[in-house]
Amino acid sequence: MAEDTREALIGVIGGSGVYQIDGLADTRWETVPSSFGEPSDQLLFGELDGQQLVFLPRHGRGHRHSPSDINYRANIDAMKRAGVTDIISVSAVGSLKHEYAPGHFVLVDQFIDRTFAREKSFFGRGCVAHVSMAHPVSTRIGDALEEACRELGLPHSRGGTYMTMEGPQFSTLAESNLYRSWGCDVIGMTNMPEAKLAREAEIPYATVAMVTDYDCWHPDHDHVTVEVVVRVLLSNADKARSLIKTAAPKLRRRPMVDEQGGDRALDHAMITHAESRDPEVVARLDAVAGRVLGG
Repeated sequence: MAEDTREALIGVIGGSGVYQIDGLADTRWETVPSSFGEPSDQLLFGELDGQQLVFLPRHGRGHRHSPSDINYRANIDAMKRAGVTDIISVSAVGSLKHEYAPGHFVLVDQFIDRTFAREKSFFGRGCVAHVSMAHPVSTRIGDALEEACRELGLPHSRGGTYMTMEGPQFSTLAESNLYRSWGCDVIGMTNMPEAKLAREAEIPYATVAMVTDYDCWHPDHDHVTVEVVVRVLLSNADKARSLIKTAAPKLRRRPMVDEQGGDRALDHAMITHAESRDPEVVARLDAVAGRVLGG
C-alpha cells in the first residue's frame, strides 16, 4: 500500500429517481445523528465490489422532501460523521443547451447559486469562516466518473455550469432564457448549498447532472411536466447506478491529502479569533471542522 494514499469511503447522494444503489453487499440502514438536525433519511452502508460506500437519498426514500425542505447541513454533517472521504452527487437537471438532450450526463465543474431560502453554511455568528469556492468540484473524482462514462458508453460531457434555482416550481420562460444568456449548461434545484457545505466540511465533491428534459426555453419543451421528467428519470436512474458501480473501484485509493478537492479548505478560512469563538457553536462543528478547531 502506497504511503501517500489511503482507503476511501465514498458517499453517494442520490437525487430524484435514485433512492437506492443496487448490488451493495452487507448493507445496513443506520441513523446517523447530526448536530444540525435530521438528515433526509438514514444512511445506507454497504460494500460494492470490495469498496465501502455510504448512500443517502437526498429527498428521502419515497421522495418526501422538496428541494427547499432538505436539511443540507445535516446531510453533509452526517456524511462527515460517517467517515465519508469523497462525495458523488447524482442529480436530475434540465438542459439549457441544444446538444444536451434528455439522457445526457454532464459532469459539471461550476455552479451558480440562485437559491434564497436555505441555510448555506455551517459557520456564522460565534464562529465565522470563508472557504474558497473558485473550483468547487474534485478533478480526481471527475476523472473517475468520466472514465466510467466512457467505459459504459454513456452520452456525457465533461465540464459545465449548473444553475441552481430555489424551486419547487420550474422556470419561467424569461428565467430560462436569462440563464441561457449567462452561459449556463444545466439547471437544477439541489446542488447548492450542498456543494458549498461539502467544501466547508472538507469533503471532495463531484456532480453527475442527469438531463431529464430541455428547460422551457426549448420550443418542444415549453411546458415541463412531472410526467415527462419521471419517464426519463427511470432510465437515467438505471444508468446512474451502473455509473456508480463502475466509478467506485477507481476511487478506492485516494491521496492522503487532496488539496484541490478541498481536504484542507479550512486551513485559511477561519476568521473569528480563537478566544472569541462561541463554545456552543464550536461544539456543533466537531465533525465538519474538528480538524482546525481542535475537536
